[in-house]
Amino acid sequence: MTEAELYIKYKGVYLSKSMNPPQSLKYFEDFTLGPDDIIIATYPKSGTHWMQHIVGLVLNGGDPTSVDTVHNWKRAPWLEQTSMIAFNLEERPSPRVFSTHFHHNMMPLSFFDVNPKVIYVMRNPKDVFTSYFHFHEAPFLVKPGSSSEFLHKFLNGKVSYGSWFDHVKSWLNAENKQHIMYISYEELSADLKASVAKVAEFLEKRLDDEVMEKIAEKCLFENMKENKIFHSEVVSKYLDHTKFFRKGVVGDWKNLLAAEEAEHFDAVYTDKMKDVEYTFVWD
Repeated sequence: MTEAELYIKYKGVYLSKSMNPPQSLKYFEDFTLGPDDIIIATYPKSGTHWMQHIVGLVLNGGDPTSVDTVHNWKRAPWLEQTSMIAFNLEERPSPRVFSTHFHHNMMPLSFFDVNPKVIYVMRNPKDVFTSYFHFHEAPFLVKPGSSSEFLHKFLNGKVSYGSWFDHVKSWLNAENKQHIMYISYEELSADLKASVAKVAEFLEKRLDDEVMEKIAEKCLFENMKENKIFHSEVVSKYLDHTKFFRKGVVGDWKNLLAAEEAEHFDAVYTDKMKDVEYTFVWD
């Protein structure tokens, strides 16, 4: 099926019609965020599930019960997706945890009124492209075609949730940065325990060294991949769980992009990110 059949355009960005129907977008626009809310913001395939795991464990002092028994879309629901409406989110106790793949300028008005805490996770866009290419076997996304075809769409933002470049720049250029913690997939991979400590400090949760060690162990890629919650019938109904947790490595783009494609990617990146002052870990 084509983009016209599967996607809608919302504020200039492609979204899945089935995942983001008009009623869910209206609910999103009218939703009232609070100052104690915590938002995990990511471009797709940048470590969303990973950070949802970490935040859940940090907030619960390392107790794994919630991450082992409650689906991530219930623990930290995506603000813009259709499932939001059924969860009675207004009644949840503080601090509430939400996720979003939306650009900063697409957030609801209440977001800009209260400035909730945001954890923004970034990833090398070549690895994002690679993971997103494989993820596009999902029934709610347009089939990717060849990797070369998908590369053209990805670099031009003609994929669900739009341009990676626009997404990252929108969050990096946000005002009130004191409410935003920036972290990369590569930082998580390089030193998971230090990353857990960074999240705990940002969320003002005092955890001893042993608890942070246990959280880091629980959040190792292979341990998350084997978590029974991701093998449930509910997950399998929509997508093979291996599409959620495929490899979890840094640098897998080298197995997909040809040398000339990588060079073209670099040229586009250099052009689109030339005004960005942030120093990325993968640079």
